[in-house]
Amino acid sequence: MTCIPEKTERRLGLLIDLDTCVGCHACVIACKGWNTENYGAPLSDQEPYGATPSGTFLNRVHSFEVLPEDGTPQIIHFPKSCLHCENPPCVTVCPTGASYQRVEDGIVLVNENDCIGCGLCAWACPYGAREMDQAEKVMKKCTLCVDRIYNENLPIEDREPACVRTCPTGARHFGDFADPESSVSQLAAQRGSVDLMPEQETRPVNQYLPPRKKDQLEEQIDILAPLLKPVAQESTGFLRWLDTTLGMLDGLKSDDV
Repeated sequence: MTCIPEKTERRLGLLIDLDTCVGCHACVIACKGWNTENYGAPLSDQEPYGATPSGTFLNRVHSFEVLPEDGTPQIIHFPKSCLHCENPPCVTVCPTGASYQRVEDGIVLVNENDCIGCGLCAWACPYGAREMDQAEKVMKKCTLCVDRIYNENLPIEDREPACVRTCPTGARHFGDFADPESSVSQLAAQRGSVDLMPEQETRPVNQYLPPRKKDQLEEQIDILAPLLKPVAQESTGFLRWLDTTLGMLDGLKSDDV
């Protein structure tokens, strides 16, 4: 059994705002592109243009239609990737030590040179966040773009996960949850972040900000009602002249017919 550190120096992870995610999949494409060209084996695709396409993705976005108690339907877009748990069961079941947790930042990674493709980590993960690459026969997972966030050759603004850097709505945030003064810690406290499946006791570092309650349909109609009323019952000035002229033209066309 692979052991996990008793404590990590930092707790790097993602804070995902379900209220502002629009399901555009930009994070999925950015993740696929970066991790195909950089860390570890490329993320392969099988029959990408065939009848049964499939492939390896480290980040996926699922969309659900939700009907809250107030009766106003919502579409919730739910991004999902490895949550970099503090108590990762995927690490403890790995027979070769290929899956491990870093002491310095808590990031959970896979040493692909030691991975034998047994699939035990995927079986142990309650979130379905691990994927077997069919071409390389090794287990793949989100790395939090560890090769970006510490890369001093990149501009400081690019030293964050590709999915965070790409998100057009700012729904994804990256930082240290062990630091109460970090932006992710403060935003999580302000909005009341939630764990995914806390009953599993994996203590995921990644957090989700729940969607805000939407306005009632009746309230929206009341707000827009004054704007939907006609400005005037009858046209005046130039608009009245134009309306009269167009009416005369219509009359002339009718006579010609």
